[in-house]
Formats: sequence, C-alpha cells, structure tokens
Amino acid sequence: MTGEAAAGAGEWGRAPVVRGLGRDTGSGFRRRGRAWVELLRLPALLTVPGDALAGAAATGSRPTRGTFLAVGASVSLYAAGMAINDWADRDEDARDRPHRPIPSGRVRPAHALAAAGALTGAGLALACRAGRTTGAVATALAATVWAYDLRLKGTAAGPAAMGAARGFDLLMGAAATRKAGAPGTLPQALTAAATLAAHTTAVTTVSRNETQGGSVTGPLTALATGTAIAAALLAPWARDPRRGRGDDRAAAGGVHPRAAGDGLPSPYTEDGVGGGTGLSAKAPRPQRGRRDNPAGTLAQRAQVTSPAPITLTFPVTAYATTALRPLFHAALNPSPPLTQRAVGAGIRALVPLQSALAARSGAPVTALATLALAPLARHFAKKVSVT
Repeated sequence: MTGEAAAGAGEWGRAPVVRGLGRDTGSGFRRRGRAWVELLRLPALLTVPGDALAGAAATGSRPTRGTFLAVGASVSLYAAGMAINDWADRDEDARDRPHRPIPSGRVRPAHALAAAGALTGAGLALACRAGRTTGAVATALAATVWAYDLRLKGTAAGPAAMGAARGFDLLMGAAATRKAGAPGTLPQALTAAATLAAHTTAVTTVSRNETQGGSVTGPLTALATGTAIAAALLAPWARDPRRGRGDDRAAAGGVHPRAAGDGLPSPYTEDGVGGGTGLSAKAPRPQRGRRDNPAGTLAQRAQVTSPAPITLTFPVTAYATTALRPLFHAALNPSPPLTQRAVGAGIRALVPLQSALAARSGAPVTALATLALAPLARHFAKKVSVT
C-alpha cells in the first residue's frame, strides 16, 4: 500500500491498522466481525457525518430528512471506498501488510469486492431518495471514490481526487437540504466544499512520503494551507449581529424581519426603512455614514467588524492546534514517524474543521453536534489507528 493510500484514514480508501483485532480469540462470528470492522474502518466513519451537516448549514436551513439521508449515503460510500481500497491493494498488502483482513485470509477478496458494490448501491439509493440533484452529486462522488482507489491513487491526480471526494460529500448534504429556488445558497456551499477539499488535498499530499519521509515540501504546503484556512474562518464577515438564523431564512425569502416596520433604517431593505416589504418608493434612502443617520452607521459598522462568536473560535482553535503543530514538526524533521503523525493529525482535524464551517454558516447547534464527534473519534482511534 502506497504512502498516498495511507492518507485515506478518515478519507476515501484509508487503511488504518486495528490493534489487537487479528488475534485468534473468541468465537468464529466475533473473529469475522472484527475482520470486517478492520476492513471497513468503522470508527473512522465518525469523520464523515460532519461533511453533510456542514453542507446543510451552508444552505441556511436546519437539517432535514434529506440531510440525514445524505449522511447515510456518505457513510455508505465511504465504507465502500474502504472495501474497494483493500481489494485493489490486496497483492501489495500481502507483501507489506500481511496482517490486513484480505491477505491474512479473514476476508475473501470476492466478499470485499461484493461489499464495496453493495455499499455503493446503498449509498446511491439513499441519495436518490433525498432528491434528483443529491443523487447526481452522489454519483459523481461514487465515481471519484472508485477512480481514486482503482486508477488515480498513485498518480499526480491522487490528492486532488481525494479532495474532490470530500468536496462532493459536503455538496451532497447541501443539495439534500437546500429548498428548491432558495437564492444565495450555492456560493456558500461551494466555498465550504472548496475549503474542505483544500485541507484534504494538502494532507493527502503529505502522505505521499509518509513511509519514506525526507520531504519538507508537503508539510510546508499543508502548513500554509491550514494557516490560511484558519485565518479565513476567523476573518470578520459582513453580518449584522442582530440577524439570527430565523432572520436569515426570512431574508432568503425576500423579506427581512427588520422590514416589518420598527422605524429603524435597515441595510437589508432597498430603501432602508421598514414598511412591510421594504420597497416603498416614498421613503428616502438612508444616508449611510452621515451623523444624522446613527442607526444606519452603527449597523454598517457592525457588519464589517463583528467578531467571531465562541461557537466559531472554539472549533477553529481546535482545528489549528490539531493540524498545524504536527505539520510544523514534520516540516522541521520530515522523518517517517513525524510525517505519519502529521497525516493522522490532519485527518482528525476534519471534525473541528467541519464544525467551524457549520458555525461560520450561522448554525451553532449543528457546529456543536459535529464537534461532539471528535472525542468519540479519539476514543475509537485507540483501537483503530488513523495513520
């Protein structure tokens, strides 16, 4: 198995090592169950639900039935990538990692291939239940997963394919949640997907030298990418702090609550004065920036300088501390152990990154729910390695 294949822990086609699950103990049923747990890397699936949840948050809507169908689809496609990865690498694993389920004889190659096909079909079926667009995105995701594991893993396009898989996964959650005709949701979802893809691509690039070490280019590039992502997430955004998620949804429908007639100028109406629809031609346009319009000036200033809330700063801090420090150490000393540690840290950082993307979209509850998966992932990582 190549170093790049090792980048898939928490990605599409990862091969972590399960400690203590290959021993000939317990019943035959338990042994077979443990072999499949190792093959499908079930604890690593905890890095997957946050993709769809972050995509749902980017639409400005609460998670819906379609969102959870997308979560199920992404988990199924993720597990399919795990199985097809081991099937494709069975000869290499027989030489380099004979303890893996297929070369050790605990799982037959035909069974692994059949499981990959069945899981892919299940994922596509769940996605199609969420909608036609969701099914189309899931089809692109499945094609990327199979292409990566069968053809692209060892090529220059491998890291980009891995990043695209994560991006498609987030877009699938957005497509499943987005209401038909809702304006302004696609750019936010594309930005979040590009952020997740950039992080994944950088970590996969580092993993190319995971077993040999010796390269500082990958860790330095990933360090710069992670720093830029953290800075962008914490940058002030044009957002009125008085505007809640309910206001966001009302504004998406064309009428902001401040247009209901509270008497204060609002930047969310065409004329700045509440009047039912906010489009009254009789009311004068507010003179922003003038002293005789303090309310408009304060609202404009708040939009530009609003600080990041704690629900955003906490996951961004967790992302930075999890991913950047090991990358810095790997850049200083690109030995195999430090490079592997940096790759594993980059994979674990996916959960706080997903949480930060949800918080950035104005979904603090979704952000906290996603972040709650991080300690669970760390707990199960004691049994299943992510490097």
